[in-house]
Amino acid sequence: MIEARLAELGITLPEPAAPVASYVPTVETGGLLYISGQVSFVDGKLMTGKVGDSRSEEEGILAAQGCGLMLIAQMKKALGSLDRVERIVKLGAFVASTPDFTGQPKVANGASDLMEAVFGDAGKHARSAVGVPVLPLDSTVEIDAIVAVKPA
Repeated sequence: MIEARLAELGITLPEPAAPVASYVPTVETGGLLYISGQVSFVDGKLMTGKVGDSRSEEEGILAAQGCGLMLIAQMKKALGSLDRVERIVKLGAFVASTPDFTGQPKVANGASDLMEAVFGDAGKHARSAVGVPVLPLDSTVEIDAIVAVKPA
């Protein structure tokens, strides 16, 4: 069902990214799937730079969408089927930005709106959106997630 929704939206999921340090991409426990922070890959390339400096707010939104796509790709890999997703519980969005940029919530909407488009009401979630001075690999955005899952 979710696969059909992705096709309807014209979305092709990227290959799930491998960890770049000492951690695993996902942990499923107690009916929840915890997904490690996913950085901003857009069209297969890492988007780098700070919003408010070398990146515009619109580019930040695209970066967040890229993070969202990678989160969904990690869900599919971990769960075997996206139909096991019961609810997107929470997203934690980190936006590399200048001290005077205050549009982090709008940037994070790139991922939030994607979750709702793909999962419908089950995609509506709690969220934090935080501005930070720098992210790993100079990524523009990094987003982690907590997802409620149905039993296999």
